[in-house]
Amino acid sequence: MTDRRFQLPTLTGLLLLTSLLAFTHCRKTPGTSTTTPSPKPTVDTTGKFQNPLLTSGPDPWTIYRDGYYYVTHTTGNNLVLYKTRSMSRLGSAPRTVVWTPPASGPNSRNIWAPELHYVNNRWYIYYAADDGRNENHRMWVLENESADPTQGTWVSKGELELPEDKWAIDGTLLQHNGQLYFAWSGWPNFSDGQQDLYMCRLTNPWTAQGPRVRISTPELSWEKEGSPDVNEGPEFLLRNDKIFLVYSASHCSTDAYALGMLTAGATADLLNPASWTKTPQPVFGPYARDGAYGVGHNGFFTTPDGTENWLLYHANPTINTGCSNLRSPRIQRFTWKADGSPDFGTPVPLSEWIKRPSGE
Repeated sequence: MTDRRFQLPTLTGLLLLTSLLAFTHCRKTPGTSTTTPSPKPTVDTTGKFQNPLLTSGPDPWTIYRDGYYYVTHTTGNNLVLYKTRSMSRLGSAPRTVVWTPPASGPNSRNIWAPELHYVNNRWYIYYAADDGRNENHRMWVLENESADPTQGTWVSKGELELPEDKWAIDGTLLQHNGQLYFAWSGWPNFSDGQQDLYMCRLTNPWTAQGPRVRISTPELSWEKEGSPDVNEGPEFLLRNDKIFLVYSASHCSTDAYALGMLTAGATADLLNPASWTKTPQPVFGPYARDGAYGVGHNGFFTTPDGTENWLLYHANPTINTGCSNLRSPRIQRFTWKADGSPDFGTPVPLSEWIKRPSGE
């Protein structure tokens, strides 16, 4: 296997690197390019594929409904959806810009980490945005009544006014036991500081019910690489009698970016911090070789036949690339440990051919 750490880039690669890094204008946003990346051919005729799915696509998210996967990721300046029956063929899927922000105002800039959810026969997109000042980042909501979220009209439901009205990004939704919960990454105060994980209830998909409860803070050494200390990108994973909340830890500017995990019982009070137990070590990464640097900001999907569980995440292809637009979406299958917790393994090298998800 070729060691990718010491390969010299070609002239074309240098030009691509220069152009992509030029978009990196603040510590979190990956850029504002509206072009569709053209990935290398990644699927062969023997039922295998290679990562990445796209050459660019930070903060990836997917949801499956009615025979299709809908995928989105951060672009920085709009919201896009891909529609595909095959996750391994995402690079050839149609890409639709479903929302463009207003020219000015509180949700006009730095559109980060969108997620698509389906609640009560309607689609919702949650996204973080600001007015050009990072300290004004808040969560916002769009609604669509169409059966297909790439069609119909997306209507703004306004800001999701989270308790305490403080900096908030990376919001995600949990529907559990007839209750809506919202989790996000936020500041404890109004000034730029560490990022903690918070939860609250929702009375409907666009209305929060306080108070906010802090369920995780960066406290272990592997959560505190870079500055500030970071817990972000929370994602729920349910199985049997447990609820897992997988999150990204350390700053995205470092190759130490990795996934951590909280665990609660399915019948526990999820708004009681004592209900959550933190796994003392990273559950995926950090990993700094083979074209997988700074792994994190994940999602999950299950194959339509229900036989396989897959991890969706982003990573950088080279060392010390940080929070740039070079972060690309990758997928790999995961299994379960004897105690019922997920076993994500280690990031698959870019050179490795992977068996495609079941049913593709």
